Amino acid sequence: MVDKTKSLVLWFSDIRYTDVGTVGGKNASLGEMYSNLTKKGVNIPNGFAVTAHAYRLFLKESGIEKKMREILSDLDVTNLKNLQERGRKIRETLLSAEFPEELKKEIVASYQKLCKEYGPNCDVAVRSSATAEDLPDASFAGQQETYLNIRGVDALLEASKKCFSSLFTDRAISYRHTKGFGQFSVYLSIGVQKMVRSDMACSGVMFTIDTESGFRDVVLINGSYGLGENIVQGRVDPDQFFVFKPTLKLGKKPIISRELGSKDVRMIYSDDKSTPTKNIKTSASDAAKFCLTDAEVLNLAKWGCIIEEHYKKPMDIEWAKDGRMGKLFIVQARPETVQSRKDVSVLEQYTLLEKGKVIVKGLSVGEKIGAGRANIIRDVKNINMFRKGDVLVTEMTDPDWEPIMRLSSAIVTEKGGRTCHAAIISRELGIPCVVGTGNGTKVLKTGETITVSCAEGEEGKVYSGSLKFNVKKTDLSNLPAPKTKLMMNVGNPEQAFDESFIPNDGVGLAREEFIINSYIKVHPLALLNYKSLDAKLKKEIDKYTGGYTDKSQFFVDKLAEGVGMIAAAFYPKDVIVRLSDFKTNEYANLIGGTAYEPKEENPMIGWRGASRYYDDKYKAGFALECEALKKAREEFGLNNIKVMIPFCRTPEEGQKVIAEMKKNGLVQHQNGLEVYVMCEIPSNVILADKFSEIFDGFSIGSNDLTQLTLGIDRDSGIVTHIANEKNEAVKRLISSVIHAAKKYKRKIGICGQAPSDFPDFAQFLIDEGIDSISLNPDSVIKTRVMLSKMQGKK
Repeated sequence: MVDKTKSLVLWFSDIRYTDVGTVGGKNASLGEMYSNLTKKGVNIPNGFAVTAHAYRLFLKESGIEKKMREILSDLDVTNLKNLQERGRKIRETLLSAEFPEELKKEIVASYQKLCKEYGPNCDVAVRSSATAEDLPDASFAGQQETYLNIRGVDALLEASKKCFSSLFTDRAISYRHTKGFGQFSVYLSIGVQKMVRSDMACSGVMFTIDTESGFRDVVLINGSYGLGENIVQGRVDPDQFFVFKPTLKLGKKPIISRELGSKDVRMIYSDDKSTPTKNIKTSASDAAKFCLTDAEVLNLAKWGCIIEEHYKKPMDIEWAKDGRMGKLFIVQARPETVQSRKDVSVLEQYTLLEKGKVIVKGLSVGEKIGAGRANIIRDVKNINMFRKGDVLVTEMTDPDWEPIMRLSSAIVTEKGGRTCHAAIISRELGIPCVVGTGNGTKVLKTGETITVSCAEGEEGKVYSGSLKFNVKKTDLSNLPAPKTKLMMNVGNPEQAFDESFIPNDGVGLAREEFIINSYIKVHPLALLNYKSLDAKLKKEIDKYTGGYTDKSQFFVDKLAEGVGMIAAAFYPKDVIVRLSDFKTNEYANLIGGTAYEPKEENPMIGWRGASRYYDDKYKAGFALECEALKKAREEFGLNNIKVMIPFCRTPEEGQKVIAEMKKNGLVQHQNGLEVYVMCEIPSNVILADKFSEIFDGFSIGSNDLTQLTLGIDRDSGIVTHIANEKNEAVKRLISSVIHAAKKYKRKIGICGQAPSDFPDFAQFLIDEGIDSISLNPDSVIKTRVMLSKMQGKK
């Protein structure tokens, strides 16, 4: 049997994950997957590893280790000039040394064997693989170099020596010191792997966990055209997909979110031997479409699940598509080392306490807030100008920037997505980071004080000045559980994964309005009648519907994905989705909406809710809503979605809406579909027995019930002082409908802020026997404690 520790070269088929000390983290993982997962259908290109033993032999035979130790004897990683000088001298020493003849022969023979498998002058990727990589508390990934499109023996030997020298890049030296590793206790192995011709197709990264929230039931896939280095380095804004794992494993097709990236450049092979790769501009037609088909996204997600199940932990995976073969491959996998180690028993919430002027926006990374002096650095050679506590503002980062990233109070980049280098490192360091601003270095100025906020959802904001903010930590491990179900009101899909960690019994109110306003923006009838619109309006709609020839399908997909994100976040708990409840003036504000909406004197009690859904003037738009919910329930497999009808004035209206839903494939009680009604009109209470014959449950909308009981227009500021859910007339109606629901065995809850704002009102609801209370997320924890105390006294 071969002694792996004494081998200079090992093939992937001979390597297992336990061989990290011999071949480093990257190669050990590749060998593990090649040996175990190819038989499960995961495509992995073959290759071999030049071992850590080979690296030690190189140092010994060339006699350079003593000189290297002398160079590092007065290392000071806090002094950037000292660090840069020592790193440069060590790399020069390694590059000038000669490989032992024995090692050279082994590498050449192995490369020639690989050429027999894949063809003469085979193109390979040459990757560094450190023996301390991918430990639970230290991700060394990206600390060393990778060389792509390497062909021929001479180029391979040169790239191999560069890999060995990259063990002593400035960032690697600094990283080892920070993590407490000796500079000579980490060794380097080299992975030589057949290149996947993604220069002719696309490539990217995949995480089997949400990198922002730590939500574990999704696969996150980023992709762009060409070789994958652009995504990692943050040079491109990639396409992004979320796939829901639990229903994927049931055979469904749950792509619950997709975002089109700009993908403005693509990295391809170069004919220049000195620079084997180059970037070219992506064509407008390619940039306007997704780089992966739905089938390919689902295939990658299935592989992600297979890899995660094998390793029994969330994974960070690199994938590539070969343009010649049209096949997908996995080219790298390592454990995810940030979110998977997050303490989910402690909820940390950052909140801005002041308003300020927003200077620039981008994508938020993490959920923290940081402030400091802006320091614009456009080139890594100028990092010695950086001071601890500054906000780093740059075009993009790569591993060479890490020594100053650790000193930053926040990071702002012009390019990159949520899986670029800046995003990955800022998460690991716990530093707020806004990526993909587009113009950060042009708008911000060195020396000005700024606040970087990632605590306001998916959009990260950079404010002028130092704004006050609060950090609240809540221990969730010992929170009491009240007898009454405590649900949440959720409207923003971007925040659903985060909010799912708050102790809850599901979603009592998921509003469609935020999704339509923020993601769709266009009136559904304008999308349906797109072909007959004038050129100016078409052009405006085209800005939001890129890649869609069928504009109505854009509405269906975006609504399904928005609802799907919320339903997935809380799966398998109930998620009650309220159908659109815009008033006519609000619908008119959507793009193209004025042509389809009447002007009403009082839209609050006009053509809204159920009255629209069966009306010939709108039911084609309602059909799109039904199609979206059907897609979320059936294609995505999210059968925890329940439907709620708002502003249903009469039982006859309820029957008409349920009939209209049935026409569009949403059949009550089929596949467990329950249909609820909002109880927000006095007629809902007075005729609760009749509504109970039609609907599966009630949700009390206390705002509308109050205004219609007291005859108040809640849009009018003149009489708002009279509006109060605690008014005796309102309470009698609420009491009546709760008792009616119990009598007719129907579920009943309330979705409103009053129970958290008024403890006595919460006590009233409990005493009346309400099944559930649904609150805004920021009120759930305090209300949970309050209800538990109330019920404990009884």
